[in-house]
Amino acid sequence: MSVRLTEKASSLIDLQRLKKTRINLAVFGCGNVGGTLLDQVLASAESIANRKDIILNVFAIANSKHAVMKSEGLTSEWRKELGSKGKNWKVHEVIAFARRNNLGNLIAVDNTCSEDFVDNYPDLVKAGFNLVSSNKHSNTKELAHYRGLRSLLEEHGKEYLYETNVGAGLPLIDTIKLLHHSGENITRIRGVFSGSLSYIFNTYSEKEELFSTVVKRAVRLGLTEPDPREDLCGNDVGRKLLILARELELHHEFSYVNIENLIPNHLRSVPPEEFFKRLDELDVGFHIRRKNQKKGHVLRYIGDLNGDLSHVKGGNLNVNLVSVPRDSMIGQLGGSDSLFEIYTENYAQHPIVIKGAGAGGVVTARGVLGDILRLGDKLK
Repeated sequence: MSVRLTEKASSLIDLQRLKKTRINLAVFGCGNVGGTLLDQVLASAESIANRKDIILNVFAIANSKHAVMKSEGLTSEWRKELGSKGKNWKVHEVIAFARRNNLGNLIAVDNTCSEDFVDNYPDLVKAGFNLVSSNKHSNTKELAHYRGLRSLLEEHGKEYLYETNVGAGLPLIDTIKLLHHSGENITRIRGVFSGSLSYIFNTYSEKEELFSTVVKRAVRLGLTEPDPREDLCGNDVGRKLLILARELELHHEFSYVNIENLIPNHLRSVPPEEFFKRLDELDVGFHIRRKNQKKGHVLRYIGDLNGDLSHVKGGNLNVNLVSVPRDSMIGQLGGSDSLFEIYTENYAQHPIVIKGAGAGGVVTARGVLGDILRLGDKLK
C-alpha cells in the first residue's frame, strides 16, 4: 500500500513539473553582478517554481576564461564546478551544447562589461536565444549595430531586455518605454545617473573635506571602479544618457554626447598607481568650484537630455558637473542614490521622479533576475 502511495505521489510531482515552464539560462560573467545573480537564481529557484510555474535551469556558466555546462542544471556549488571542471570556451560551443541537448526557451544573460562580447548577440539570437543584459555596450555601439540587432530580434521573434543598463534595479527604461509608446511626448530627462558620482558629490557638498579624500573613501567602500577615472571621466553616464535617447528613437552616436571629463588632461593616461599618488592635484580646482557656488547650492554630476526630442536627429545630450539649489529634488539627494526626472507635456512643471539605489551588485543582479522572470512569463 505504501509503495502504491509513493508511486502515486511521485507521479503527481512529475505531473506538477510538466505544468511548469523550463527556462534554460546561459550566464556569461560571474563577477560582482553575475555571481550575485547566480546565487539569487539558485536560492530562489524553488520559490519561483511554486509562485510562477517557471523552472530556472542554469545550464551554462562562463567567465572570461572558463565555462561549465550541464544540461540538467548547475547547483549552488557552481563556483567549485567552474574551478574544477571549467574549460576554455567559445560562444559557438555553448550554442552547440544547447542544440545537442534539445534545450528550448533559451536566455543568454550577459553580465560582462566586455565591449567585444556583445558582438556575439546576433549569433545567439539566430540560434534561438533571447537576451538579458546588464552590459551597456550593445546599446551604445554604432547606430548600425543597434538597429541591426533589433531587426534581427524581430525577424527571429526574440526578446532583448536590459532594464539594468541605466538605473540598476530602478524601473526607468520600462517607464520611459511605456510613456513613449503610449504617445506621451517626453520633453526632457535629467538626473544623477551614477551611484558612484552621486556619493562623491553628495559627500563633498556636505563636508569640508578634500576632494581626494572623498574619492579615496569611495574607492575603499567599493562604490567606484578600482580605477576611479572610469567613473570620473563621465563616459558611463554618457552611455546611459545615449541609451535613453535611443529609447526615444533618437538617432545619435556616442560621439554626439557632450561629456565633461572631471580628470585633468595630464592625469588621464598615467598608470593607476601614479594617479592615486597624484589625486590631490584635483583638490584646488574642486575646492574653487565648491566655494564659488551661490548660497544654498550644491554640486551634482548630471546627465541631461533636452531640446527638440520630436525629431530623430534632435535633442541635446549633456553630461556636466553643475551647481543646483540644495532644496531641489536633485540637491536633496543623499548617499549613493540615483535620481531621474522625466518631463513630458503633461508633466511639464512637476516631472515624474524615479529615485533609489542606482548602483551595486545586489540591486543590479535583482534587476537582471526581474528581466529573466519577465521573459519567462512571455515564454510560458
